[in-house]
Amino acid sequence: MAQWERLRQLSPTYWQQLHELYDRDGLPMEVRHYLSAWIEKQEWQRAARDYGLAMVLYQVLLEHLDIQHSRFVHDMSFLQQHHIRRYKQSFQMYQDEPCALASTILWFLEKEKEILNSLELLHVEQEAMETSCQQELERKMAGLRNDVQCLEHEIVCLEEQQDEFDFKYQTHKMEAVTDEAQKNERMKLFQSLINKLNECRKSTLADLKKLLDRAEALINLLVRGELVDWQRRQQKSCIGAPDNVSLDQLEKWFTCVADSLFQVREFLNKLEELVGKMTYENDPIKAQKPALQKRTDALLKDLLKSSFVVETQPSMPQGKGPLVLRTNVQFSVKTRLLVKFPELNHSMKVNVSMSRYRRFNVLGTSTKDLNMAESLSGGMVADFRHLTLKEQKSGGSGKGISDISLSVTEELHIIYFNTVFELKGFSVELQASSLPVVIISNSSQQQSAWASILWFNMLSQDSKDVMFFANVPSAPWPQFGEMLSWQFLSATKRGLDDDQRNMIAYKLFGWQQNYDNCKVTWSKFTKDNFPETFWVWFDGILVMVKTYLENLWREGLIMGFVSKGKEKSLLKKKKKGTFLLRFSESVVGGITFSWVDIDSYGEPDIKTVQPFTKVDLCQIQFHEILRNFQILEDENVPENPLRFLYPDTPKDEAFGKWYSENTGDENPYMKYIKTKLMFVSKEKTLDPRSPMSCDMTQGEGLEPVNGPYGEAAGESWLSLLSNPTKAPFKPIFPYHHNVFFTALVWTGVVLHHTLCLGVAMITHFSHGQFGASSA
Repeated sequence: MAQWERLRQLSPTYWQQLHELYDRDGLPMEVRHYLSAWIEKQEWQRAARDYGLAMVLYQVLLEHLDIQHSRFVHDMSFLQQHHIRRYKQSFQMYQDEPCALASTILWFLEKEKEILNSLELLHVEQEAMETSCQQELERKMAGLRNDVQCLEHEIVCLEEQQDEFDFKYQTHKMEAVTDEAQKNERMKLFQSLINKLNECRKSTLADLKKLLDRAEALINLLVRGELVDWQRRQQKSCIGAPDNVSLDQLEKWFTCVADSLFQVREFLNKLEELVGKMTYENDPIKAQKPALQKRTDALLKDLLKSSFVVETQPSMPQGKGPLVLRTNVQFSVKTRLLVKFPELNHSMKVNVSMSRYRRFNVLGTSTKDLNMAESLSGGMVADFRHLTLKEQKSGGSGKGISDISLSVTEELHIIYFNTVFELKGFSVELQASSLPVVIISNSSQQQSAWASILWFNMLSQDSKDVMFFANVPSAPWPQFGEMLSWQFLSATKRGLDDDQRNMIAYKLFGWQQNYDNCKVTWSKFTKDNFPETFWVWFDGILVMVKTYLENLWREGLIMGFVSKGKEKSLLKKKKKGTFLLRFSESVVGGITFSWVDIDSYGEPDIKTVQPFTKVDLCQIQFHEILRNFQILEDENVPENPLRFLYPDTPKDEAFGKWYSENTGDENPYMKYIKTKLMFVSKEKTLDPRSPMSCDMTQGEGLEPVNGPYGEAAGESWLSLLSNPTKAPFKPIFPYHHNVFFTALVWTGVVLHHTLCLGVAMITHFSHGQFGASSA
């Protein structure tokens, strides 16, 4: 926010200090107000020492007062006209001492800063978010604009000086002076004027060179600094990083420099025009202008070629993420020109194409105008929304320029966008390219393709390296762990904490005191232990959480990534009924829970239920499983052993806000028995010779868990009455997986024939299934 605007936003309590400052002579408050933007952009400190700059600023100040006076004439503001005219007259005293005026204005600006600092005002949010680098860049942009403005004034003065010489010289020729002494005197005068004009031309050319030096330095900062940083941020944002990829600020900077260079071209044309009117031997404009013109055009071309970018990378509506495209399925992509000139609206056409070495054609609306209507910020964009890729059926090399054999999901392709920039006689061809995309033909390839996109954009600094997977690098653990966290962050708004990442590191590398020097190979990520690779395991968990457990994960209720050994060490110190939720290490897309029980010797006994997968979670919400889970021991009434979510939060307090009652709709014509789904297990003694649970770590010992084959030992029950101990029968069903049961809770008098009917409708349970609700 501008300094004057910050002062104006002070509360009335502090206005008195401002009024006292401007009660002094030197700079009227009205002039400070009306010219605030211009005043704050000038280099008054340098002008206080540089007579030439001070004189230029003095002249520009008077011109601004004239402009302001004209506005008040147009608005019929009689008093304001009078004040502005009086202020301009008072500034005439500085005509011979412009440095004194610069010192005066500088003194007022410094006093304003002292007022702001003394009150310890906070910067507005926009300034607080700016980095010191951005602030420095803004300062340099202001300097460039100031140089352009000063140079424009110099050229106006140069033209006036040349017109004055031309008028006097033409008058002299018309007078036909015959007196030799008078003629010689005039010739000396004209020579003096020529010398002065020559010095002004040299000074103008020198200032032009300085302006181009500043523009070149800014272009280097923008093209090889800020733009490269943005491209890297975009790469990371494509794989889930929460980086800011807005182009609005870059667009302002690119446009500022481009506009300045176009003005330089106009200045050079004006100098050419002045030379056409009058030149002489050793004219500096004739000697220096061609090189300045060539340099200006080269800088402008460099800036413009970098200003055409892909703002939104190619993506399918239903894909796992951007940059994975499927043949014959529509995708969208958006390009943007960072140099914003309204006169170019709809005048530039963008064409889409694939690399000629690849075997895909781009179909759909492959030509669009750059326009300002399809951007929320009013930028110059071409938004392609209905493109498709079709594989070429012609023969040939097919694979492209390399003979290296890569899988389909490791092949990288680039989409190109071409246009022509034409403005004010300047023309240049522009090309933008997408980040490498993976093209698949079947949805079953999407998981592997997304793994390739993750790996490339995590590690590659070369956005056009289509042969990246021919010699694929390893990923340092800190970078790899951060990428995994982004997957959860982008999908559920909650990433992985340090403990969760350490558990994953332990799974990959075993126990290490420090994992920072560990590296993950591409093979270990996607190929080892095929088909259940690390990525398949991790992505299965991510999909499960996003689909069924997002609320619980976002609230931090799922510990998730915790090893069996760590789980035991956490729970054995807790009271009975304490439980935690973790992801299965062996079942893809599985979640389980373990709780603390007390054995017959009074020691903590950690029990674990067989993992639940999407087969279970699509039928009953996980918080309802936790709510209604019951275990039956020694013919007693089933009870829920889950009481406190680790470390000590009551279960209903943690999950209560998601509870719901599934009681069925009331029908006035037919009454149904109300039902609810729950999990019931009958606990047995675990045979010490049973195989270890698939979720146990070797050497940790055996534990009784719910499920077959050592993960759980027990029998599933169907409870027909609200009091299971009084049930007339106890049917036992064979099963291979956790199953949910329909507990029929009677709401009225239970007749014998109704009971028989209910028994007849029981559905036999088999692998992974449960019976329909009784009616």
